[in-house]
Amino acid sequence: MQKMLVLDLGGSYGQMLARRVRECHVFSDVHPADKMDMDKIRAFAPAGILLVGGGQERAAIDPQILSLGVPVLGIGSGCLAMVEALGGSVARGQKLCGRTLTNLSEDAVLFAGMPPITIGWMDQEEYITALPEGFVATASTKEHPIVAFSDPGRQLYGTMFHPEAGHTEGGLRMLERFLKEICGAADEWTMDNILRMAVDQARERIGDRKVLMALSGGVDSSVAAALLSRAVGSQLTCLFVDHGMLRKGEGDEVEGIFTRIDTHFIRVNAVERFQQALEGVTDPEQKRRVIADEFVKVFQEEARKLGGVDFLAQGNIYPDILEAGQGYADVIKSHQEMRDLPDHIEFKELIEPLRYLFKDEVRALGRTMGLPEFLVARQPFPGPGLAIRIMGTITPEKLELLRDADHIFTSELEKAHVNQHIAQYFAVLTDTQLYGSLDGRHPGGYTLALRSVTTDDFATAKWARIPYELLDKISGQIMREVPGISRVVYDITNKPPATIEWE
Repeated sequence: MQKMLVLDLGGSYGQMLARRVRECHVFSDVHPADKMDMDKIRAFAPAGILLVGGGQERAAIDPQILSLGVPVLGIGSGCLAMVEALGGSVARGQKLCGRTLTNLSEDAVLFAGMPPITIGWMDQEEYITALPEGFVATASTKEHPIVAFSDPGRQLYGTMFHPEAGHTEGGLRMLERFLKEICGAADEWTMDNILRMAVDQARERIGDRKVLMALSGGVDSSVAAALLSRAVGSQLTCLFVDHGMLRKGEGDEVEGIFTRIDTHFIRVNAVERFQQALEGVTDPEQKRRVIADEFVKVFQEEARKLGGVDFLAQGNIYPDILEAGQGYADVIKSHQEMRDLPDHIEFKELIEPLRYLFKDEVRALGRTMGLPEFLVARQPFPGPGLAIRIMGTITPEKLELLRDADHIFTSELEKAHVNQHIAQYFAVLTDTQLYGSLDGRHPGGYTLALRSVTTDDFATAKWARIPYELLDKISGQIMREVPGISRVVYDITNKPPATIEWE
């Protein structure tokens, strides 16, 4: 299968670009530019390379990348890094924001036949003052004569604007032209091909050994379980650990789903041990570590009962892998799943069959396997559960407050059918206590934050525009029905700069 290499020079656009490439049915993989030397790039054997960056801080690139004989497209800061690497010049001036009319060269491959378009600048302060030898300008604006360029002889192309971003008209068409017409990539990244490859790879790697699937009941672990069941059948055991930090009624719902699916399913009640382990813990990263440790202990105990389990399987997806510690962000936030198995772990290997898929691809894969829609469309839910939706210490009382308030929020969105346009929605119990009263019954209590976002891939997200009347209804109902909540607020922060979860 042909592969596109996305070299991330910094910023937050690498994941978005990789996702847009996949929308064109071509596989793409993101790597930090400062972690990929020339030997690694050659070993990757890309059909094309995309250099992308956002903001002013960016890694320099090795000029050898531009002489591999592989088509290269520089985007944003990647475009500027390309110019500097080949001897052109870049200057800093007034920050470019907002939307700008851009004139395109009709004889340029990327823009052939396209009229002037409107693009959106990504807070760009730098601009090109002189192109390297052999390059020609292919796009311009009123303010700048060079906002895109090409050297078709060397198969080098650049755009200062971001074609992968939704505010660039015809952006996906530009990307597709680079992928298909310049790189010669075929439509190979399809769900049927993905399913066949994933099953074959899992079957080959597992052989006749046993697998224990860490099943949360969420979309990712459910799809991973179905895929592994298809690959190795009775060699798979799905283990659902009820750690007491699930949403209202969720434990019974998960058990009901998976006892109807043809797989070996075990539910372990571990509420008390997790509560004891988390007693007094307030730091979110420490919460994750404590929960991960307890999960591993439970997994090992159950594996011993089963006898001779070699693999621990998890439903990690591509954004999890990237956010868990690559490149410039290092650790945006840790995930409770283990990246590598520590020495004290009794499992021999870790298997993550979905590690290269985005969330929408996971849902599509589930549908391709014939999983029921109510399961494939389930709300995303973090492995640590409500532990990272409660600020500060975790107590049984706080858990009940949050469960009740979250249930009101999610139920009212679903009743109003607003949830159909929202990718994820949930409540967060903050550690801020405020004093007030509601008919004298609420002398004081916690501040509850409501969070909902729209997104295609969970790599980026925008806060959802819920009607004010509905928010007002939800807030009033929470205040009336959940003693202990004294104020309700709504989070209007996008990703980036924020993550979707609060902790």
